[in-house]
Amino acid sequence: MTATVDEIAPDVFRITTFNEQANFQFSSFLIRDDEPMLYHTNLRGCFDDIRTGMATVLDPAMLRWIGFSHFESDECGALNDWLGIAPHAEPVCSFVGARTSVGDFSDRPPRVLEADEKIETGSHTFRVIETKHVPHGWDASLLYEETASTLFCSDLLGQGGNVEALYDGDIVGRSDDYNSRQAEGPMSGAVPFTKETLPILNSLADLNPATLACMHGSSFSGDCGQALRDFGGLLERLNGGPIE
Repeated sequence: MTATVDEIAPDVFRITTFNEQANFQFSSFLIRDDEPMLYHTNLRGCFDDIRTGMATVLDPAMLRWIGFSHFESDECGALNDWLGIAPHAEPVCSFVGARTSVGDFSDRPPRVLEADEKIETGSHTFRVIETKHVPHGWDASLLYEETASTLFCSDLLGQGGNVEALYDGDIVGRSDDYNSRQAEGPMSGAVPFTKETLPILNSLADLNPATLACMHGSSFSGDCGQALRDFGGLLERLNGGPIE
């Protein structure tokens, strides 16, 4: 699973492995700066490939921050592997994430970020947005890079296949194809639909990000706000319509 590396936004590198059996991509995102950040540690089994890919951009030992949306293997499974090679790296997560999982799991204490708290890494400013159960998990949050307007949206708008790094076409249609197939099997219901789902997605859309850094499938450069709203409509349809 040799990783591919592509710069999808200024200083934002998509480092991706493809699992042929699952027909699915797993992406980590490296932000090159004075204090480099990795978002999504990826699976432990992908660690060597992601590290090798990262080394084409910067020395992995330079990592300062390691973030992720929620507690799941592809989000933070390799956290301790990264901490083992980056002596100054610090995990960042939500309060709920720290209390329920990360505080115990991590070999190094996490920095707990409150909703909308910001981190400056040099040229880039990041804001943590609390998004409970979006895409899933009580501890869920997303990261918004304000400088170049990149939203790291985890499992939202996920797509299957070994697709290109950055796409400007009908990403919601691609995600519809993938999620509709998933709905027919044991991996259905990956993104739950609650009364808070649409308000959260609409608030993310109001950011009008320039780029959506998707963990699975292509990242997106286009009308990102509309894509997020349309994805909300897709989830509503897949889950049987509006919640009364």
